[in-house]
Amino acid sequence: MHPEDLQTLVSMKMPYGKYAGRLIADLPGPYLAWFAREGFPQGELGRLLALMHEIDHNGLSELLDPLR
Repeated sequence: MHPEDLQTLVSMKMPYGKYAGRLIADLPGPYLAWFAREGFPQGELGRLLALMHEIDHNGLSELLDPLR
């Protein structure tokens, strides 16, 4: 993880799919879990989705609140 990744989670929008246009930090847990089962996309997006899945899965989403 890079230090700026947390800020990116609250500013970058999902570029495609059912939740296109929604901030990555606001994606629902079941959607993130689906990616975890099926495979995250390549590149930065996949890395950020995996990070958000870890944050959500471990109940740490409140860590992002001060960055919003």
